[in-house]
Amino acid sequence: MHATILEVFAEIDGVGSASGLFLHEDLLYIIGDNSGHLNEYNIKTKKLRKIQILFDKTLDQLENIPKPLKPDFEILCQHNNKLYILGSGSTSKRNLMIEFDLKTQKVFQKDLTETYSLLKSISKIDDQNFNLEGATFTGNEWLLFNRGNGINAKNGIFNIQEADLAKIKQAKFNPFKLPNIDHVESSFTDALLVKNEIFFIATAEDTKSTYADGKILGSFIGSINLQTLKLTFSNKISGKHKFEGITLLSQNEHSAIFLLCEDRDNEELKTVIYKLILNL
Repeated sequence: MHATILEVFAEIDGVGSASGLFLHEDLLYIIGDNSGHLNEYNIKTKKLRKIQILFDKTLDQLENIPKPLKPDFEILCQHNNKLYILGSGSTSKRNLMIEFDLKTQKVFQKDLTETYSLLKSISKIDDQNFNLEGATFTGNEWLLFNRGNGINAKNGIFNIQEADLAKIKQAKFNPFKLPNIDHVESSFTDALLVKNEIFFIATAEDTKSTYADGKILGSFIGSINLQTLKLTFSNKISGKHKFEGITLLSQNEHSAIFLLCEDRDNEELKTVIYKLILNL
């Protein structure tokens, strides 16, 4: 058992439905699942900058986009100087990938419809159970984490040995069992690669739908060995929060400190960033 300490790190106005984050030096990048912006928050100056990443002329607004139309950006991961922002794939409106170059500030868009269709076919996961919520990218290998909050509880990890996610030809799917609360299995909500260990967060939510929200029963942090894709440990960290994003703040031989974001499933443009201290 690993001891954990959870405390508030920052409260940010102007950001809602936070679903992913990445820390780069003093800049904390945050996405929301119903937003067309990438949020850049300076943890020193506490200033927020909004970067438009969605250019859809059919949308009347870029914040609090209505649920049937939202891009559902659930994934924010990084490799070298690029951020990768992915839709969950849980509906046909949620198949976009955005690449954001941290140096040039340029935004590139890709359609992952064919990729997601292939992943569904390989894994035998139907439309009602496909819901990607986490990813890691090494430059030549992707790991995509399916959140098993559909009726079939299909938690699992897609392993893709190709760099261009929009043009993949094959993948492997590894089903994964996660801890439960009151007989409700938790499901992946994000993942982060630290050296040879994958740290993940998972939430037990009393719902059988990848679309409709349910009662939150609690959240876990855990780790998975990169080589074996086997569970190393898992710890319950909260009985009420639905954490959906994780990034590393600092690490030493005794502990790792993460930042977490929470999706409160409402339209308030305010988010709380939490600090989680994990004693190793």
